[in-house]
Amino acid sequence: MVRDKKVVVVLPAFNAAKTLEQTYREIPDDIVDEVILVDDRSEDTTLEIARKLGITQVISHSENKGYGGNQKSCYDAALSRKADIIIMVHPDYQYTPKLIHSMVYLIANGVYPVVLGSRILGRGALRGGMPLWRYYANRALTLAQNLIMKEKLSEYHTGYRAYSAEVLQQINYHHNSNDFVFDNQIIAQIFYHGFRIAEITCPTTYHDEASSITLPRSIRYGFGVLATAFAYRLQRCRIARFRIFNHE
Repeated sequence: MVRDKKVVVVLPAFNAAKTLEQTYREIPDDIVDEVILVDDRSEDTTLEIARKLGITQVISHSENKGYGGNQKSCYDAALSRKADIIIMVHPDYQYTPKLIHSMVYLIANGVYPVVLGSRILGRGALRGGMPLWRYYANRALTLAQNLIMKEKLSEYHTGYRAYSAEVLQQINYHHNSNDFVFDNQIIAQIFYHGFRIAEITCPTTYHDEASSITLPRSIRYGFGVLATAFAYRLQRCRIARFRIFNHE
């Protein structure tokens, strides 16, 4: 615990057998109280390895629910276990858990309620091997989102995030997509409800085992990102209302 706050790490897993143990071993047990893994119907031995490692809670989906659907199960489980601070780490080892200390203390000390690990700050993305087309697509989408939403983040697309429980309790993440655009919708919800977001420089590693999406799904994701940004702006201007921004 940190300042009497329970810290829980959630691992949304899908075919992460080759990298799960490495990721898990780097999670700092001096401040992390529990680790929850949700397996989204993996086709490899992710589930068996998770149980062998002694992870606090292992949840197995009976059917594949998608990346967003996996996160919903992760956050539901963390909140049900009375977590005060929830950190999402991808078990494909694209992001190192060694930054958990920094992320947790920003929240525990009341500085920010949300912390993102940015691959763009410090050029960590290119140094870590992010493909150039993905890097420039990331930058273009982020620029568009900042302009439309009138915010200023270096990256909206990172999968390394820490939240206070208060944030997850006040936004209705269950209304979000079960696909990859979930990540952008939750950021829009956070801004809409008036929470501030911090970013820290995050090194990243791209390798054969790191999760990735195909080009067609990337294009669909891009349109989903822009749709989310415009929905945010329209609701802010009271021109239209969208379900994801409602409390109910």
